[in-house]
Amino acid sequence: MEYCKIGVSNKQVSKLCLGCMTFGDNQTQFHDWTLPYEESKEIIKHALDLGINFFDTANVYSKGTSEEYLGRALKELDVNREDVFIATKVYFNDGKLSKEAINREIELSLKRLQTDYIDLYIIHRFDKTTPIEETMNALNDLVQSGKVKNIGASAMYGYQFHNMQEIADKNGWAKFVTMQNHYNMLYREDERELIPVCNQYKTLLTPYSPLASGRLARAEWHTNTKRSQTDNTAAHKYDGFEEADKKIVGRVLELAKKYNCTMTQIALSYLFEKGVTAPIIGASKIKYLDDACGAFHVHLTIEDIAYLEELYIPHSIVGAL
Repeated sequence: MEYCKIGVSNKQVSKLCLGCMTFGDNQTQFHDWTLPYEESKEIIKHALDLGINFFDTANVYSKGTSEEYLGRALKELDVNREDVFIATKVYFNDGKLSKEAINREIELSLKRLQTDYIDLYIIHRFDKTTPIEETMNALNDLVQSGKVKNIGASAMYGYQFHNMQEIADKNGWAKFVTMQNHYNMLYREDERELIPVCNQYKTLLTPYSPLASGRLARAEWHTNTKRSQTDNTAAHKYDGFEEADKKIVGRVLELAKKYNCTMTQIALSYLFEKGVTAPIIGASKIKYLDDACGAFHVHLTIEDIAYLEELYIPHSIVGAL
């Protein structure tokens, strides 16, 4: 495992983040492919054994049960709180990013995660209904109180992120230290504006969907897994550009054969070469974690990157609201 520093934390944070949307009660009408507690705990334990200590969840994943599963597992595994870096999110709730909503949701998340602070508190989207000053002031108050160590942002437009950072900067408030955007070899639209703005503010990239919901990890576009058959969100993200993007997937497979590694490792190595700090990987099976960790042994050349990017065509915006 390789490690990095994020924000004000002195912790060594793994450069792979385990996304916890896979964990939670599948009867909550959020996703019907999420894993029950014991299976979730097993994957969390294996992640820890591999050196992964960065966990990402959200208040809305499986209606809060994702947070509950993560907090419970870390307690039962007797993990030292200072040894893990926990991220969770706020937005898809009543009040979105109002001061009242933020103050309410942080308390609920802390309770479900069984902790007294969050390492990284992320706004899940940009809130057009709440003044930016109100949101940034409320987040800064959480940092000042010690309930939150760092703040981050997720998918939005570049100008929105710039405006939020600028207001925080002008007022001496906490700024976002990470951006969890939609970014992978099949979706590179954020290279136009959002990522350059992140670079301007030295904001670290921790993208979600680094494997394009599995489409960069296998030769076949569709599979017969429960998630593949029922995940309408993933279908919306990727299937509209299937014919064009399958050609890129073919090149991923070609390079995997060249380097005697997996397609997953090529896809993750690509992101590391593009300046990503810690991609967020979801894993429903232990073997997927082992596979992802192998990416640190794969090093793509400039020519490889150009070859993988050559066939990309502009895509419709997905993620920013």
